[in-house]
Amino acid sequence: MFDIATLSYTDPASPAEFARSLHETGFAVLTDHPITPDRISSAYAAWGVFFNSEGKHDWVPTGDGHDGFFPFRSENAKDSAVKDLKEFYHVYPKGKVPPELEAETRALHADLVKVGSTLLGWLQDHSPAPVKQHFSEPLPDMLAGSDQNLLRILHYPKLDQAPEPGAVRAAAHGDINLITCLLAGSESGLEAKDTSGTWHTVPCDPGMMAINAGDMLEMASGGHYPATVHQVVNPPAEQNVARFSMPMFLHPRPEVSLKPDMTAGEFLAERLREIGLKS
Repeated sequence: MFDIATLSYTDPASPAEFARSLHETGFAVLTDHPITPDRISSAYAAWGVFFNSEGKHDWVPTGDGHDGFFPFRSENAKDSAVKDLKEFYHVYPKGKVPPELEAETRALHADLVKVGSTLLGWLQDHSPAPVKQHFSEPLPDMLAGSDQNLLRILHYPKLDQAPEPGAVRAAAHGDINLITCLLAGSESGLEAKDTSGTWHTVPCDPGMMAINAGDMLEMASGGHYPATVHQVVNPPAEQNVARFSMPMFLHPRPEVSLKPDMTAGEFLAERLREIGLKS
């Protein structure tokens, strides 16, 4: 049974249930969190203007930078030779953001980091003692002072023609980081795969936030919290419209040890090369 818990951010019983759900499925869904649907809709509308402008290309990263605009079909999933049908913008704490979007986007970034830190505290408090022994330091402390926390603004354009075989909005993948806080997308499409290979729709009603464990948390917990594979499927013909979503990828400081022979910085560099975002 693939029982992704839907739980209230304000319910005292939620921390333990959150830890259970992440252990058993790699996912959980939050309601009653601090970021209102109006704020999310407003951000999607504002960034929609940006993605529909030619000026977006002025924000492409230069050199080794990873903040800014990544054009359509910049990224592929690990082990996939086909690029995803998406474009996106990376917002880091010290990265550049278009002036007309900065105040709203920075506020979302800060609030999502606060939520993420709280959720890591839940996992710290409710992980079994043997699992805690794997942590090189308490989970919220791994996040403290990190400048790697990444808010990704994703735009999946309407599909104007049939894509090439194997091309989807986001191919099956696991996330790199500790946990991902994914605000409800403007359209459905997110699916998670259970251990038998069956895909399940992840709820995305307004006001919901999907949380999933990443590879770093799986590694740091000795496999207790699995980085469940997920994907964003192409829309059916009757729902062929653009889709927006905003995942916050919570990253530890680069020097944090995930296991004796791997730091967070080393693991991140390795994965960025695998998905085509680092040479």
